[in-house]
Amino acid sequence: MRGEAARGAEWAHRPERSHPWVIRLMVWISLTAGRTIGRVVLRGIAAYFVLFAPAARRASRGFLARALGRPATLRDVYRHVLWFASTIHDRVFLLSGRGRQLQVEVVGAEALHQALADGRGCLLVGAHLGSFEALRAMGRERAQLRVAMCMYEENARKINQTLQAINPAAMQDIIALGRMDSMLAVRDRLDQGYLVGLLADRSIGADAGLTLPFLGAPARFPTGPWRLALMLRRPVFLMAGLYLGGNRYQLRFEPLADFSAVPQGQLRAAVEQAVRHYAQSLERLVRESPWNWFNFYDFWEQR
Repeated sequence: MRGEAARGAEWAHRPERSHPWVIRLMVWISLTAGRTIGRVVLRGIAAYFVLFAPAARRASRGFLARALGRPATLRDVYRHVLWFASTIHDRVFLLSGRGRQLQVEVVGAEALHQALADGRGCLLVGAHLGSFEALRAMGRERAQLRVAMCMYEENARKINQTLQAINPAAMQDIIALGRMDSMLAVRDRLDQGYLVGLLADRSIGADAGLTLPFLGAPARFPTGPWRLALMLRRPVFLMAGLYLGGNRYQLRFEPLADFSAVPQGQLRAAVEQAVRHYAQSLERLVRESPWNWFNFYDFWEQR
């Protein structure tokens, strides 16, 4: 179990390849000179990481070959890294209240509002696909949705500290995972009518999981988020804040499962069905927009 745990949590222990002074410089340039000038600098930073982060470069090549159905070129890898960097860069503007320069389309919010009508909240299950901040900020501002996000903070501490300095109030609706009171915090937000988002594509250590086909090979998906939804008896929607290039984003919401009234004898089957539905929906989104996949490690070696 220890060996499996080490492999499963490899993403969590990988150190950040960022320096606080670089992050602060990018924030200053962006807020002082604007998004256009900031994106010019961002292209150089993306090129640096493509050249000097070999593990991430290999992982990007491997993923893109599966998603695109052909060998990935260095130009493909650069585009992949640049899209990831662009979503991080745009968090600066979203957190500082300057996100209105971004064009955001919301798809599926009607079904979400219907599910929220009883005031008990809903769970949003996503992946490291696209922008969390676009989903949280724009969902709140343009779709009248209150969104709290569950987050594993340790492997993004430097950038989170800098972004918190931009707007401390915007970080209040972050629920830290791995604490004794995490589930109670999730329940309380749901009872207040919030949407609570969590990611279901990565496992921590030897968490229980289900191995399913994903982009042509077996991949292990954790069942913990779904057991949480089952315990809380809430409906679950798929969420994705897809970056479309330039200044365009698309927020996607799709119903995945409803654990509100699962019979006692069907609990395990309901969880497994939900995980399968999630994996299939995620694969469809990844094939539609592969540049939004931000797992820069060998996703298929988790099993």
